[in-house]
Amino acid sequence: MDAYIRTLEDEFRLHANAIIAKGQKAYMKNNFDFFGLKTPLRRKIQHPFLIKSNLPPKEKLPELVEILWNKPERDFQLFAQELAYKYVKKLEIQDIDLFEYMVKNKSWWDTVDFIAVKLIGAYFEQFPQNRKKYVDKWLASDHLWLQRSALLFQLNYKKNLDKKLLVHTIQSLLGSKDFFINKAIGWILRQYSKTDPDWVIDFVQKTELANLSKKEALRLIKD
Repeated sequence: MDAYIRTLEDEFRLHANAIIAKGQKAYMKNNFDFFGLKTPLRRKIQHPFLIKSNLPPKEKLPELVEILWNKPERDFQLFAQELAYKYVKKLEIQDIDLFEYMVKNKSWWDTVDFIAVKLIGAYFEQFPQNRKKYVDKWLASDHLWLQRSALLFQLNYKKNLDKKLLVHTIQSLLGSKDFFINKAIGWILRQYSKTDPDWVIDFVQKTELANLSKKEALRLIKD
């Protein structure tokens, strides 16, 4: 595992670009350092590390993700979440602990949205009995990014979206002044409007949503 990470780091450093890195850091509000790898190049570099035959054993994933999450360059966290997605068909009930860790640490939209939709979304499809328990836990946590995850994990559920749970989640967050919460409320409603526009229109009309949420929710619905 040490060799796996060390080789990846060597490849990232080999292709580093300080000028691009400066721009990436500024774009992310100076929250993270970068190697200066644009996404297509980073994915080309990391491709061999994500081939099935080169993947570490599933039981090593939590330790591996934590190591990558604690490295300063954002490229490692972006790689780590894509690595975790490689095991999405082998999910185990305890994997939610890893996904919570990823959401709560070095939190920003570029990781949280991937984790919420791709990882937590898949997890709750497989373990629906845990949805309400964790959604309520996250809503009560006052942790912005856990709350955003509670909103967004159903983003791609389409007709399988649990409307009752979504309503509960949105209503619990009404009155929030946070951009990322209100944007996420609008985003999940906008996405679901592709499946059931009448339901979304009715919900928006009956609910005191922030203007941002309302605008986003109705964006795809024609008058």
